[in-house]
Amino acid sequence: MREEENKRSSQSSSVKRFFKKRWVFPAIYIASAAIILTGVLWYQSSAGDSDKYDYKSTDITGKKTNPPAVEVNSALENVKMPVKDAASAVIKTKFYDFTAKAEDQEAALVFYENTYNPNTGVDITMKDGETFDVLASLSGTVTRVEEDAVLGNVIEIEHDKGIVTQYQSVKDIKVEVGDKVKQGDVLAKAGQSMFNEKAGTHVHFEIRKDGVAVNPSKYIDKPVSTLQEATPSNSKESMQTTPSEKKQQELEDPAGSDDQSSDKETDDGKSKEDESTNSKEKTNS
Repeated sequence: MREEENKRSSQSSSVKRFFKKRWVFPAIYIASAAIILTGVLWYQSSAGDSDKYDYKSTDITGKKTNPPAVEVNSALENVKMPVKDAASAVIKTKFYDFTAKAEDQEAALVFYENTYNPNTGVDITMKDGETFDVLASLSGTVTRVEEDAVLGNVIEIEHDKGIVTQYQSVKDIKVEVGDKVKQGDVLAKAGQSMFNEKAGTHVHFEIRKDGVAVNPSKYIDKPVSTLQEATPSNSKESMQTTPSEKKQQELEDPAGSDDQSSDKETDDGKSKEDESTNSKEKTNS
């Protein structure tokens, strides 16, 4: 028993002697502080590690949401002239507007094959008369590329909400059907056409909304939303037919065009007979 008591007393006395040393308590404080600091840093690093969580929110930076960038950009576009240097461009033949003055309407007629045709777009040239790059007025998808000797070749681009832009009298075409083009992309070079030889080297530019030709000059440098919200009138403007459409109608129904011409001649003949009869009655009276 005495031996055990002696051992316990010796152990307690050694512990007391250990704690009486000057460096013991500072060492304990430093070790405790280091442990606490290590725990805090570990907690912060584990809380900030967000990569292991699968957030579904689309507004988190770095997440791949694959937004339709082309559609968003096209919705914010302004309608542009289909040329690089708009300041040097000249509108040789304006759009035929049924509500315009008589002199403006006369200037917007294109004479081809002894017939005056209302211009369904604008014919753009350069001041120096040289050829130039024809650019996409709006972003869209190429739906038509056609060689046409009369119109001088045709490129047609489809856009949102029933909007179609058309480029005639072009050469050295750079695009194909199905290509997606951005605003300002080079489509071709300006050329010439048999339909409007007086315009020289030019591009015939059309904008059609729901199949109806509208005046491009009214929408140049305006948001495309203005054109998308436009409602084509049901007046004579909506009945305008492009030369290519006329030719297509003749190819599909050549007999119909002959019937129409014969009906017109018959009507003209009847009107002349009626006039002669009326004149005779007036003379006899």
